[in-house]
Amino acid sequence: MAEVTTELVKELREKTGAGIGDCRKALMECEGDIEKAGEWLREKGIASAGKRAGKSANQGLIFSYIHGEGKVGVLLEVNCETDFVARTEDFKELCKDIAMQIAAMNPLYVRREEVPLEVIEKEKEIYTAQMAETKKPANIIEKIVLGKLDKYFSEVCLLEQLFVKDDTKNVDTLVKEKIGKIGENISVKRFARFVLGENV
Repeated sequence: MAEVTTELVKELREKTGAGIGDCRKALMECEGDIEKAGEWLREKGIASAGKRAGKSANQGLIFSYIHGEGKVGVLLEVNCETDFVARTEDFKELCKDIAMQIAAMNPLYVRREEVPLEVIEKEKEIYTAQMAETKKPANIIEKIVLGKLDKYFSEVCLLEQLFVKDDTKNVDTLVKEKIGKIGENISVKRFARFVLGENV
């Protein structure tokens, strides 16, 4: 078993923002492998996020972000359980990261459940028509269509988009990691994205 040094704990803490005890435990569990320990902490954060999901999140912030030279703006509502957490730098940093994501990637919805059924059906029709010429069996076409639909959701749904600052995770994972770190339920409620000169 690899020795867990103070330097390793410090490095993992700087990478993840997790507590010293959690970093030490993760490194011990992963035999000193800092990458595996980071993954272990991420999984632990996500697990604790799942426990918090049922908690009421009716505090939070309306966060504004102006991108570049004032050409793109975002208004974002992110909820948490207490106003104390809403005032922390960690929470504000999360809001800024999500607002930057919206400015850069232009999602249409927060989560896939918000996509109107008629939009989903139209996308399915398009993908099915594209696949009709391939002469593949119907069950294979159905699987391909579902895969293309998942890709569509990952492009238009904020929580499913790859995070622009770290494309090894999506925005939902970013939020869950922050839930694990802060210890409160956090929910992205809604957003509006504005582009200078764009007709509404």
